[in-house]
Amino acid sequence: MERKPRHSYLDPLDAIWLTAAARIGFRVERSSEVYASTDGKGVMTIGDASTLDPDDCLAQMILHELCHSLIEGPDGLTLPDFGLDNESEQDVVREHACLRLQAWLTEKHGLRKALAPTTDFRGYYDALPEPPFADADDPATKMARAGAARSEQPPWAPHLWEGLEATAKVLKVARDLGARDPHTEDPPIWSESER
Repeated sequence: MERKPRHSYLDPLDAIWLTAAARIGFRVERSSEVYASTDGKGVMTIGDASTLDPDDCLAQMILHELCHSLIEGPDGLTLPDFGLDNESEQDVVREHACLRLQAWLTEKHGLRKALAPTTDFRGYYDALPEPPFADADDPATKMARAGAARSEQPPWAPHLWEGLEATAKVLKVARDLGARDPHTEDPPIWSESER
């Protein structure tokens, strides 16, 4: 008799962030055609595994895009890629604001390193002070503070915060267990969690 599976496997962190994104108003799709993109109509497309670096994870990618949505605010939700130009240097300050906000959100849950961005802006992110809003002279700080205030409002709240809390719990369990991939010497992402 042929077995008929009744369930499918979904990585727990993927499930957490797919759910958070859906509750905020995004349907997440995967594609080898993009790294990350939004269509302004509620679809967030994230590169599939073939397009991502080994230290990328869907959770971090979704979180980063949600941070962009927080920086651009409600009006940005209806614009492709939140109205950002990622082909030129035009929106670098907005990217910096996104990274400051991402550091601020994740720092509260001990996830600043575990959910760090993996793009060319990683050097900027790693150099951010603690707390990440301390540099008042950086124009990105004001934008990041506005994004932080939005994180307490719908459609982002409480879903973004629930996603961060759930992620911290999952990574703590994995870290405490000493779980790792026996096929690589690279440390797992949860080794970077601090809670």
